Amino acid sequence: MVQVSRSRLPRSFYHRPTLVVARELLGRRLVRISRGRRLSGLIVETEAYIGEEDSASHAFRGFTPRNAVMYGPPGHAYVYFTYGRHWCLNLVTEEEGFPAAVLLRAIIPDEGMEIMHRRRNGRGLADGPAKLCQALVIDKRFNGADAVEGPHLFLERGSVLPRNKIRSGPRVGIRGADARSQKRPWRFWVERSI
Repeated sequence: MVQVSRSRLPRSFYHRPTLVVARELLGRRLVRISRGRRLSGLIVETEAYIGEEDSASHAFRGFTPRNAVMYGPPGHAYVYFTYGRHWCLNLVTEEEGFPAAVLLRAIIPDEGMEIMHRRRNGRGLADGPAKLCQALVIDKRFNGADAVEGPHLFLERGSVLPRNKIRSGPRVGIRGADARSQKRPWRFWVERSI
């Protein structure tokens, strides 16, 4: 049986190369405290976005009010609105001033599932970035939130997965990006979890 740790991830976890963080977030526990209840799940899919040269990144055109959090300190949440209806959660990585973040694409829920079922009407609880945010009640209020020391959104160590369970491939839904960015294998997932 895999031992699952409930201790929080330190800031130093995020203050590393984005591809390392994206891979090592798999198996960690995302926790949202909502009205005193824990809603959580183990992360099983992520995507990395790195720097202003990455045409798939929100930082591609440089600093803006929308992407300002990506340029901030590591370990903070970058939450953005997309397609006029969905919120997505990223975690800022690397050095302050360098825009990089990891999008959380999917979790396997394990705490507060009855709340998640109500919020998602029982459909695909958290197997996509927008579904994850809807299930865990994550929206613009969390943009810039400290996911290391904050009281309502944070990550716990969870479990470390063996490398042979982790797969990588091109990112999803970045058709507007250049060919090089589209081909980068910067999406990571746990085998047979998605």
